[in-house]
Amino acid sequence: MTDTARDKTIQRAKGYLDSGEFLETLARLVSVQTESHPPLRKPELERYCHDVMGPYLEGMGFETRVFDNSLPQHGPFLVAEKIENPALPTVLVYGHGDVVRAMPERWRDDLDPWALKVEGDRVFGRGTVDNKGQHLIAIEALRAVIEERGQLGFNAKVLIEMGEEAGSPGLAQFLQDQRDLLAADVFIALDGPRQSMEVADITLGTRGGIAVDLVVNLREGSHHSGHWGGLLKDPAVVLSHAISTIISRDGRILVEGWRPRDVPESVREASRKVQVKTLPGTPEPDEDWGEPGMSRTERIYAWNSAIVLSMISGQPENPVAAVSGFARARIQLRHTVDTRSEEVAPALRRHLDEQGFPEVEVQPVAERDMFPPSRTDPENPWVLKVAASMKKTMGKAPNIIPTIGASGPSEFFKETLGTPIMWIPQSYGGCGQHGPDEHGLLPLYDEGLAMMAGVFWDFGEASGT
Repeated sequence: MTDTARDKTIQRAKGYLDSGEFLETLARLVSVQTESHPPLRKPELERYCHDVMGPYLEGMGFETRVFDNSLPQHGPFLVAEKIENPALPTVLVYGHGDVVRAMPERWRDDLDPWALKVEGDRVFGRGTVDNKGQHLIAIEALRAVIEERGQLGFNAKVLIEMGEEAGSPGLAQFLQDQRDLLAADVFIALDGPRQSMEVADITLGTRGGIAVDLVVNLREGSHHSGHWGGLLKDPAVVLSHAISTIISRDGRILVEGWRPRDVPESVREASRKVQVKTLPGTPEPDEDWGEPGMSRTERIYAWNSAIVLSMISGQPENPVAAVSGFARARIQLRHTVDTRSEEVAPALRRHLDEQGFPEVEVQPVAERDMFPPSRTDPENPWVLKVAASMKKTMGKAPNIIPTIGASGPSEFFKETLGTPIMWIPQSYGGCGQHGPDEHGLLPLYDEGLAMMAGVFWDFGEASGT
C-alpha cells in the first residue's frame, strides 16, 4: 500500500475526534464510576468490561472474554483478541479502566467527575487521561486501520485491567495463568504524562519503589528535659545522624548497594537525549542536588533516588519538654533494574552497622505489593520501529526514555510474557491526574490518534499486507 493510504488512515483516526465520535465514546467510559480505591465499586468495574468496553471492541471484530480476579474482592480483567493469521506478529495493547477516588467535593463547582465537559482545549472528567482517554486513543487507532485497510495486517490483543490504581492486585497471577492467551511480540500502552508538549515520548520501563522504616527505640516513655537532657541519648539526634550517612548534604546516595551498578551506556545515552521542558506551576530542579556529574534526565531515567518520606519523634502536634525515647523515619528508594530489590534492606543494615548505628532498626515496609523495576533495551528492534513510525508521522523523533521516575506493572508483563515494553503517554504534567479537575487536552488526543494510527498502519505494512 502507498503512503497515501497511510495518510488516509491517520486522517480517519483524527476525524473521530473532529466529528465528536471520540468524545461521545469517552463520555460513556467516564460515566462508569470505576473507583478501585475504597470504597471499591466492584459492580461498576464489572460493568465497564461487560457492558461498555467489551461490546465496543466486539463491534470492531474482536472476540472478548472477561475473567474474574483471583482476589475476589477486586475487579476483573477484559481480554479482547483479533487474530488474523497466527503467523503474523501479535501486538498486546494494555490499559486500565479503573480510576482513583473521584473526590467530587474537591472539583470545581460546575464540574462533575463522571460527566465529560469540554472547555476550550480541555476535556474534564475522571479518567480522561488516567486511563480511559488514553487507552481509547489506542483502540480508536486500531479501528482506523481496520476501516481503512479492511484488516490490521497483524494480530491484536487488548487487555484492560480494573485495579491498576489499587496496585494491580491479582495481575501477576492473572498473567501467569493466562500466559498463552496473552502471548505477544510487543506490549504497547498509553499512560502517564509526556515530558514535553513539543516532543512525544516512548517510555521503556519504570523504577521500582521500596520503603523502609528506620526506628530508634531507646526506652519506654519520655523524661523531663531539664533533669535528663544531656544525660539520655536523644533518639531524634541519633536518627538524624544515621540518615546523614545514607543521603549526603547534597542529595547523593551513600549506601553501597543502593547505587546502580553497571548501567548500560545505551541507557545513559538515551537518558541524556531526552528533551524535558519545565511546565508552569512545576518546580525548577535544584542543580546542586543529587548524583554529581549527571544531567537532570540521567538522574531520573538512569539512576536511583532516595528521599525521607516522614520523620517523627516526641509529640509534634503538642511539643512537651521531655527527652523522647522513640524516633522513626520512613525512607523511600526509587530504583532501576540495576539495583536488586531484595538487596535494599540488607545493604542498609550493613551500612548502618559499619557507620556505628546498631541501635537503628531497619524495618521493611509491606503496606502493599510494590511494583518491581523494569526496562526494555533502547536498541530493541521494536523500539526502533515504533520510534521511526512516530518520527514519520510527527516530523520529529520522540524521546526514548529508558526508565521513568514512577513505578508501574511493566515488569509483570516483561518477565511473564517475555515482550519488549513500550509506554507512549498522551497527557501532560498539569492534567490533574489523581486530583480534582482531571482533564485531557484535545491537541494531545489529536496527536495520539495520529501517531498511533501511523504505528499500527506501519506494523501491518511491515507484515506485507
